[in-house]
Amino acid sequence: MTAELTGLHAVVTGGASGIGLATSRLLVERGARVAVLNLDPSGCEPPLTGLHADVGNDASVRDAMEAAAAAFGGIDILVNNAGIGAAGTVEDNSDEQWHTVLDINVLGVVRATRAALPHLRRSTHAAIVNTCSIAAPAGLPQRALYSASKGAVFSLSRAMAADHVREGIRVNCVNPGTVDTPWIGRLLDASDDPAAERAALNARQPHGRLVTADEVAAAIVCLAGPAAGSVTGTVLAVDGGMAGLRLRPVGI
Repeated sequence: MTAELTGLHAVVTGGASGIGLATSRLLVERGARVAVLNLDPSGCEPPLTGLHADVGNDASVRDAMEAAAAAFGGIDILVNNAGIGAAGTVEDNSDEQWHTVLDINVLGVVRATRAALPHLRRSTHAAIVNTCSIAAPAGLPQRALYSASKGAVFSLSRAMAADHVREGIRVNCVNPGTVDTPWIGRLLDASDDPAAERAALNARQPHGRLVTADEVAAAIVCLAGPAAGSVTGTVLAVDGGMAGLRLRPVGI
């Protein structure tokens, strides 16, 4: 299994930190050549190929995707991971914030996929995996804008799967629970009581802790690989049971 992706070429957007970096490294471990598209790719060390790209800008994405395809001789796997967060109810975020988050989280997937499709169509193992969120199927407080953006990614993933299955391109997405990433760390640091907030986030997930970036990466790479050749249109939860389990309170 360690070399199952040998000979395949992958592009990961937002691959310089958190889930994206864990995914990029695991793809390499499994034998793939990997290009990381990121606003700041300077932290990507060989064997990763770091390329500057702004998923909010179509020309930037197209240029980076063409550079990756030229360097590798093609693209077989696209991981749409780039995204930004937002906190608040529908009253709290301005129109400008709504436009920005939807532009990056939803249209960013569109732009990267659109740029990669000509190359994916030439692959015999073409796969797209989109990073969605538990915020898509579950109602989380103070996450109205973020949830709306990830709900769109959820639906978009299934629509893309239907559009491209007969071209031999599989499309799936993963729904992580709350993941211990730098973004979550910043949210905790900004809270009045970081320790209490972390404890609350741990308790919200049935297995009692935050999800790790490596756990999400493992799910992404599984869906991206040829062994999942009959898996498309699937939403894989990596959330410690948060979406589907209804446990009784401890002690009852």
